[in-house]
Amino acid sequence: MIRSLQILSLLLSYPTQEIAQAASAFDEVLAGEGLLPKAVLKKLAKLNAEIADGELYDNQERYIMLFDRSRSLSLHLFEHVHGESRDRGQAMVDLMSVYQAKGLEISAKQLPDYLPLFLEFLATLSLDEARDMLGDPLHIFAALKERLARRKSIYAAVFQAIEVIAGSTVNAADVEALLQVPEDDPNDLEALDEIWEEEAVSFGPGPGSNAAAPCGPDRLGAQLRAGMRPPPEVNSHTGE
Repeated sequence: MIRSLQILSLLLSYPTQEIAQAASAFDEVLAGEGLLPKAVLKKLAKLNAEIADGELYDNQERYIMLFDRSRSLSLHLFEHVHGESRDRGQAMVDLMSVYQAKGLEISAKQLPDYLPLFLEFLATLSLDEARDMLGDPLHIFAALKERLARRKSIYAAVFQAIEVIAGSTVNAADVEALLQVPEDDPNDLEALDEIWEEEAVSFGPGPGSNAAAPCGPDRLGAQLRAGMRPPPEVNSHTGE
């Protein structure tokens, strides 16, 4: 079990009282596993302290404004590479097949590309397997880190930690392509209403497609590495 990935999963989850109560122990576990350098541990310690000691409502509001009200910071991986194209539905099916092949069943209310869920799954793998899978969407993590850093958000440290654990080099051109998509305003409620009214993502093959075949790591990796397709509209994400 890769405890560091478990903790990063919790840090990117919607703050709850249970997570706040556990956060005081995160520093010791992260340091003990030895996957992260002191500079990153120091940044994560600040976030851990804010979650452990801060007002729960304030932490929840900050989280919502960042990740639920800003499409460019969506924690759904395929939203960044597929937008609302039908390819996103097929990518979801493929990722589900990877989870199921490893014996993981998720709730029907959860989307398989939700990053905390993805990290929780990777935490059950060997470090080499987890690193292989983290390498495919590394450009997404790097772009999210940059967007959060521009907002001076301590959450950027979580994505820095993911990059370190991945242990591979990100393609700068892929990151820049993602960053070309304009930032959205979380206070623009009219735009948010339009997002909620959009058609839900379809899971599974579209008309005329062959039935979905079991997905191997090569095809899933290609989907996670896909170049950004800047859609004019994308769905807001939910953790459930």
